[in-house]
Amino acid sequence: MNMTNLDLDTLRTLIVANDLGGYGQAAVRLGRTPSAISLQMKRLQEDAGATLFRKDGRGVVLTEAGEIVLRFGRRILAMNDELLDTIRGASLAGSVRLGFSQDFAETVLPDVLSQFTKLYPLVQIEVRIEGNAALVEAIDKGQLDLALAVGQADRPTAEILGELELVWIAGQDFSRRSDQPIPLVLLGPQCAFRKEAIQKLDQSKIPWRVAAVSPSLAGLWASAIGGLGITARSSLGLPGRLLWDKEMFDLPQLPAFPVTLHAQSNAMSEGVERLRAITRSAVAQTLRPSKERKAYRGQRVRAASVKSWNS
Repeated sequence: MNMTNLDLDTLRTLIVANDLGGYGQAAVRLGRTPSAISLQMKRLQEDAGATLFRKDGRGVVLTEAGEIVLRFGRRILAMNDELLDTIRGASLAGSVRLGFSQDFAETVLPDVLSQFTKLYPLVQIEVRIEGNAALVEAIDKGQLDLALAVGQADRPTAEILGELELVWIAGQDFSRRSDQPIPLVLLGPQCAFRKEAIQKLDQSKIPWRVAAVSPSLAGLWASAIGGLGITARSSLGLPGRLLWDKEMFDLPQLPAFPVTLHAQSNAMSEGVERLRAITRSAVAQTLRPSKERKAYRGQRVRAASVKSWNS
C-alpha cells in the first residue's frame, strides 16, 4: 500500500492559520505571503486525499475531515517537538527571565513552567509578576528575556497573540443602590482597565466613586467578593464567588484588550525561543474558549441576577 507522508511544516502552518483566524494572519506570523500559505493548504489537501476546506463567505472554514487533520496534526507536532526538545534540552543549562501579567499568573503561567522544565530540566527560570507597563520596560532595559502582557500593542517589541474581553465583575452578594454613585474597586491609577472603566462611565454620564483600591489582584478580588463594589477586568481565572457580565446593571460595554508577547530584539537563545513557542501555544489554548464564548458561562449573569435597590 502506497502511503503518503504529511509534511510537518505544512501541518504547522495549518495550526497557526487556524489559531490566528486566517491565512493573512498566519502569513505575518510565519513570514510568508498569503498565496504561499494558500498553496501549502492546497498541497495538504491533496496529500490527505480529502476535502479539508469549504467556502464560508469570503473566507474558508474546516470541513469535518479538516478538523480531524487539525486534531491529529497537533498531536503529531507535539510529539515531534517534544522528541527534539528532549534530546536537545537534556544537557542545556543557563537561565531564562520570564515576566507575566497578573491576569495570566494563575491560568497560563503554571502550564508554561511545567512544559518548559520537563524539556529543559537544567535551565534556571526567574519569574516576575508585575504590571503590564513595567514588564515591557523590563524587556527594553534587558532585565527580562520574555514578557506576556495585556495591552502595550504599540510597543516595538509587541507580538499580538489574541484579545481579552473586558467585563463588569461583582461579588454574589453585592447590591447596587440606584440613588447612589456606583462603588468601584480598582487597582492603582496606572491600570489600563481602571482608566477604561472610568472613561466609559463618564461618557455615559453614570456617577461613580472609588470604594477600594488594591495593588494586587488578590486584594481586588477580596474587595469584590466582600461586596465593596464592582470592577472591570477579564473574566479569565475569576474566583468562583464572583459574577460577571458585559452589561451588568446596564452599564456600558467595555472593549477588548490585546494580549501581547514581548522579547528583546537581539538574537534569542534556544531556551528563550522554545519558551516563547510554549507561551504562544498556552495562550492560544487559554483564549480559545473565550473566543467561542464558552468560558465561565456558569458564572455569567444578566443585570437582573445581581441585587439592585430602587430608590
